[in-house]
Amino acid sequence: MRISGVEIPDNERAQVGLTRFYGIGPVNVVTLAKKSGIRLDTRVKDLSRDDISNLMKALEDFMVEGDLKKEIRENIDRLKAIKCYRGIRHIVSLPVHGQRTKTNARTRKGKRKTVGSLTKEAWAKIESAQTAATQAENK
Repeated sequence: MRISGVEIPDNERAQVGLTRFYGIGPVNVVTLAKKSGIRLDTRVKDLSRDDISNLMKALEDFMVEGDLKKEIRENIDRLKAIKCYRGIRHIVSLPVHGQRTKTNARTRKGKRKTVGSLTKEAWAKIESAQTAATQAENK
């Protein structure tokens, strides 16, 4: 069943199915159900048209999906613009909330990059590439 642009499987209970909305979690589902007057143990396929319309009206009180994503993105952009500590952490793709980074943080930092000394042959390749690039610029 499709409600407000979100596909919810028919055989799921309403309590589980409503968490498919971005921004609606287990706690907000209970509040949403009370506002719309639906029972949480009913299956999505058993909801009547009135229940669905009440649910859509109750969803208007919550910030969900695109509006919520837009607000989060704007907040992050604001932090980046004012160059505060959290904004700088977002800019350089490091954890924002004080997690350790000596180990772990691989999701945020990305794949490991090995740093070490280079052999003479590797240095020679790099220097020749740099000289070739500068000669191409000068022409």
